[in-house]
Amino acid sequence: MSGAHFAFTDRWGGVSAAPYEELNLGGAVGDDPEAVRANRDIAAKALGLDAGRVVWMNQVHGADVAVVREPWGMGVPPLQRSQERDKPVPEVDAVVTDRRGLALAVLTADCVPVLLADPVAGVAAAAHAGRPGMVKGVVPAAVRAMVELGAEPGRIVARTGPAVCGRCYEVPESMRAEVAAVEPTAHAETSWGTPAVDVSAGVHAQLDRLGVCDRAQAPVCTLESGDHFSYRRDRTTGRLASYVWLD
Repeated sequence: MSGAHFAFTDRWGGVSAAPYEELNLGGAVGDDPEAVRANRDIAAKALGLDAGRVVWMNQVHGADVAVVREPWGMGVPPLQRSQERDKPVPEVDAVVTDRRGLALAVLTADCVPVLLADPVAGVAAAAHAGRPGMVKGVVPAAVRAMVELGAEPGRIVARTGPAVCGRCYEVPESMRAEVAAVEPTAHAETSWGTPAVDVSAGVHAQLDRLGVCDRAQAPVCTLESGDHFSYRRDRTTGRLASYVWLD
């Protein structure tokens, strides 16, 4: 899509040591903060971005959305605040902007990263949709915030990144029932025949109902792929990043 850019990292090409090797971009998983800073610089440079113009979140598996028009800092300990602006990195699971050239980032290691852009309106959003956030409606909340800034659902381009698939995301039957009561499309079964949840399917069903038709889903299951971080597989591990920005 002209003017809209979407990017998804894998785990390689960074400086973090095991168990976060190599390109860990998460600042709250126990990795060396300097390694995370270096990795964020490496990733930004590879994408042609200024690392200081990337907006991060303190993700909490909720549905709150922040509208952002300038960076607020890396969000990596010990510098949890931007030295220039002293603005806290908010506890939200979606960020929305109407500033072209400002990149939005979401961190995941099995959850679904959701990137949204309306190039005509110049509005973009990034959302962290784990099972709880999908159920709480973080993606619809992000789309509503985009619409308030002038976006139209029919023009929004949606891309979802590497995430644990429905064939691997095993959950108790009671949890599957709770999720399916909110989003029936997320009802799934593992490849070995036990209850599961397909968060990506749920997110895409929500987008479809909102009128977002231009959608694509990454084919990678993080639990199955050794090239991607997976919390369910490894527990102590790094985080992938997904980026969206507009020219």
